Amino acid sequence: MDKPDFSAHTPMMAQYLGLKVDFPDTLVFYRMGDFYELFYADAEKAAALLDITLTRRGQSAGQPVVMCGVPFHAMEGYLAKLIKLGESVAICEQVGEVTGKGPVERKVVRVVTPGTLTDTELLADKSESILLAVHQGPRNSCGLAWLSVTQGEIHLGECAADEMEAWVVRIAPSELLVSADVTASFAQRIKALRLNTAQGVALSTTSRPGWQFDAALGQRKLLLQMQAASLAAWQADALPQAHAAAAALLNYAEHTQGRTLSHVQTIRVQRGDAGIELPLSTRRNLELTQTLRGEDSPTLFSLIDTCMTSMGSRALKRWLLEPQRDRSEAALRLQAIATLRDAPGAAGWQKLREQLKGSSDVERITARIALRQVRPRELVALQFTLQKTELLTPAIAAQTALLAEISSRLLPPVGCAALLQRAILEEPAALVRDGGVIAGGFDAELDELRAIQTNCDGFLLDLETREKARTGIANLKVQFNRVHGFYIEITQGQLDKVPDDYRRRQTLKNAERFITPELKAFEDKALSAQERALAREKWLYEQILDALQAFVPRLGQLAQALASLDALCALAERSLTLNWCAPVFVREPCIDIQRGRHPVVEARLAETANASFIANDTSLGPRQRMQVITGPNMGGKSTYMRQVAIIVLLASMGSYVPAASCRLGPIDAIHTRIGAADDLANAQSTFMMEMTEAAQILHAVTPREAPGRPKLTDSPRGTSEAQPRSRGEYSLVLMDEIGRGTSTFDGLALASGIAAHLHDKTQAFTLFATHYFELTEFPAKHRAAINVHVSAAEAGSEIVFLHEIQAGPASRSYGIHVARLAGMPTPVLNHARHALDALETGASASRAQVDLFAPPPASLDNSPGPLESALNDIQPDALTPREALDALYRLKKLAQREQA
Repeated sequence: MDKPDFSAHTPMMAQYLGLKVDFPDTLVFYRMGDFYELFYADAEKAAALLDITLTRRGQSAGQPVVMCGVPFHAMEGYLAKLIKLGESVAICEQVGEVTGKGPVERKVVRVVTPGTLTDTELLADKSESILLAVHQGPRNSCGLAWLSVTQGEIHLGECAADEMEAWVVRIAPSELLVSADVTASFAQRIKALRLNTAQGVALSTTSRPGWQFDAALGQRKLLLQMQAASLAAWQADALPQAHAAAAALLNYAEHTQGRTLSHVQTIRVQRGDAGIELPLSTRRNLELTQTLRGEDSPTLFSLIDTCMTSMGSRALKRWLLEPQRDRSEAALRLQAIATLRDAPGAAGWQKLREQLKGSSDVERITARIALRQVRPRELVALQFTLQKTELLTPAIAAQTALLAEISSRLLPPVGCAALLQRAILEEPAALVRDGGVIAGGFDAELDELRAIQTNCDGFLLDLETREKARTGIANLKVQFNRVHGFYIEITQGQLDKVPDDYRRRQTLKNAERFITPELKAFEDKALSAQERALAREKWLYEQILDALQAFVPRLGQLAQALASLDALCALAERSLTLNWCAPVFVREPCIDIQRGRHPVVEARLAETANASFIANDTSLGPRQRMQVITGPNMGGKSTYMRQVAIIVLLASMGSYVPAASCRLGPIDAIHTRIGAADDLANAQSTFMMEMTEAAQILHAVTPREAPGRPKLTDSPRGTSEAQPRSRGEYSLVLMDEIGRGTSTFDGLALASGIAAHLHDKTQAFTLFATHYFELTEFPAKHRAAINVHVSAAEAGSEIVFLHEIQAGPASRSYGIHVARLAGMPTPVLNHARHALDALETGASASRAQVDLFAPPPASLDNSPGPLESALNDIQPDALTPREALDALYRLKKLAQREQA
């Protein structure tokens, strides 16, 4: 397709518009001197997003040129803001020489998009930037291919179209590629997708031509990428829909990076039935990586992540969010953790963590080497890490199978560290363009050019001494600046002594600057040497990058080994510091936890209240699949339910768990319906959200005996041999206060129906918390359900929450007591007590006959209210004047609240 005619524009604008044609939906940063400029619609958009000044300069094709710009040295900050907003940016650099005949040649050297980030400044240390391509296949099929450009793996998967959203949530991409030729219904599915964050940020989507989603093209590109004749070695040969997605994925990644991804040398095929299902609601409700408020801490990940490297943190996060149903990998990790805990000396986790501390991000540096984007200081950091790694290998070589495998990949590539040590200065400049990167002695020609610059000061001092003697001008100075070069400066009072061979270069207020033939010749030589030295350094740096390409595969393996070792050491440290135990995997279906604890709540209690967590037991099996949990508000029902799910998840990822002991059978999913929230933007009330999540769970929890249910294997702790599954997996379901968003009878009816479905149809392991005491009759007619309650003790009008799970149903919810603790006015509490007594007394009669609005008798409540309690707590003789004044203000505030 021919490009439009831009001949009516100025040469500069014609060049810009010609480049912009290839990037119509991308902001183009067009390098002009010390700035990156944006023009026309790009400028208007960027000015609004970045809050920078929009201007108009000159004209082109008869119209003012709308523009804005950012300084080149501050480009990363502006780039980060645009990427965070979901924008893509094409970086256009000057690549030609200044000739004076038209604009300098420019070209787009790379494209930065949300899913293809490689810059250290733009990437979060503990998170990946993932690019995902989705292909709409025939007969309701869907192909997926995804990668992180800074990793060495490409992932493939296939699913039904109605399962795509769950896959996208699990993958959590930063950018989604989709064909421009998809059907309207599929496009609507894509539009409805949301990125996996608590804030529900819209997913950045990029449309690509339909012809790029071609299965045959994708297979050829994958074979070329792997340098193989078949994809069978990766079990990826029979995935045509995924191949189509991979074609677009690799094409786009190569387009944005400006080269092939030589470091991507592994394919991983993901099966929908291989991992334990963790829906978005589960990740959110269990606060795995973000709190319900969208904060990074305190979460389960923030608690277990004590890794020494960012690589280790990313690996640990993957283990947490991608637990496998097959227990062999988790069993190997548990073996390794046990060994690291008990190993003495240099082989122990403490010594290994000391050696890992300060290691560079080898994974991302390796990717940047392959993409030829690595910076000098990153290479120095890599060299330092390679030298440290040599100490790690002998320490773990002769231990468990997993540690032995890690040890075999820890060996640094021979010659890599030596090359970097010889080639790069210990403290190089930040960028190659600044010079001062290549070490002395590495290149004779560069050393010679540098010697000319080094000898410059000596020559100038010698020349100054000689010229002072020859002219008799005692204050004569020989100097240099970047604008005017070398010169001899003479004050106005000495101008009559200037020799005839001096040539005037610049006139100042009180002095004149001159140059001589000898100084001019030296200037040409010195400035030429400086330019040639910089050019030589740039050329040598490219040669070093060429030489490093051979080490990329080994460096990638080394990075994975370091990350795994770091994550294992962190889990070993956590297990000892937090007093966790090793779980035991068994073939029979069960969740048997003794003295289980919620790790995040326990840590917070220790930090803020110096209090201990109340541990509880949990026992679920085929004959006792459901617990109907009742008890007071604030009693700990939700905490107990969450801790069971977290313990199951930690065990499944191969971590020790916060309990005295844990036996765990096969689990295929963890589903949660906890908390109250609405989605006003999508017109969903709190109750609608509750019912939507509950419906999703009931549809997702596969009946245990369903035909075709995938059969997976597990292994007892301490073995890596796969064992046949005897009874099939169970899902773990957490249902908290279902039905509370509607009327009592509606809610009770829905809650009973959902409980019966989970018990009778899905037969899932279920923790069902409720305040409908009518549901305590459920176990009487459902043999696999039992009643348990969280206990509380009353002392007069006071209530103490014991946070213990005990057998049997609770008798009260203590809601009025909780309201009093929250500071509810005493008249309201009295009225509520009176109404509650009336309801309980008339429980056997029709509730419609109970007058809820009758005022309570004056003598109903003789217990002290908040004001009286606060007054009784004051010990006047023990108060300082300041404390007495503060107490008075508190009493006044309570009095005003009761009068309200």
